[in-house]
Amino acid sequence: MPIQGVLFDVDDTLFDYSTSEETGVLAHLRAEGLLERFPDPATALALWRTIMDRHYARFLNGELTFAEQRHERTREFLSHIGQTPHAGLSDQEASAWFAGYQAHHHAAWAAFPDAEPVLRKLAPDYRLGVVSNSSATHQRHKLDVIGLLPYFGDTLVCSDQHGAAKPASSIFVAGCASLGLKPHEVAYVGDKYALDAVGAHDAGLHAYWLDRANTGAGTALGNGIRVIHSLDQLPAAFTG
Repeated sequence: MPIQGVLFDVDDTLFDYSTSEETGVLAHLRAEGLLERFPDPATALALWRTIMDRHYARFLNGELTFAEQRHERTREFLSHIGQTPHAGLSDQEASAWFAGYQAHHHAAWAAFPDAEPVLRKLAPDYRLGVVSNSSATHQRHKLDVIGLLPYFGDTLVCSDQHGAAKPASSIFVAGCASLGLKPHEVAYVGDKYALDAVGAHDAGLHAYWLDRANTGAGTALGNGIRVIHSLDQLPAAFTG
């Protein structure tokens, strides 16, 4: 049966998260006079991302709320650079510091240049939705700010409300149900090979791995996963 619906990941698929994160982190540290504590900006960014990955995983596992993982990230990051003892910030103080980062981060928010054009092409012929490992409120706001929310409406399935995160099959199946379709009628597009592509494939969807930087040139893909390097390739991939 032909593909009738398309589900998308958000961060680093439709939304250029990595660039806005880097811009936000470095601008905030510079404004706070903290960037000079690192040998170079790359070291500061690497520490930020290592700490983020650890505490965001705790959020996805249900150990922390979305707000709490931000507090923990802030506390650990500042303790690493000797700015404050690890437990030295209250939730309110951690929120205030993180808000400074957010202001710089949000100012750099942008969709990838290929995102809106391909959604516009697909919208007349396919049902469109989102499946994301995040907070539904946060992702809805983000998509609204970058101008993509009208393509999805309320068809967003996020891990905080669903109760399980990718690569769990249930969240992909829930995304299909939100479109009123069966998994074999739906394609999933995401930038992470194991989390997005393998997860979607194992759940019975048509899996498309968005490998923008061609990082997986040597990856074995003998499981039916399709590789694209730009969202512009999707319309032809669906009909070819």
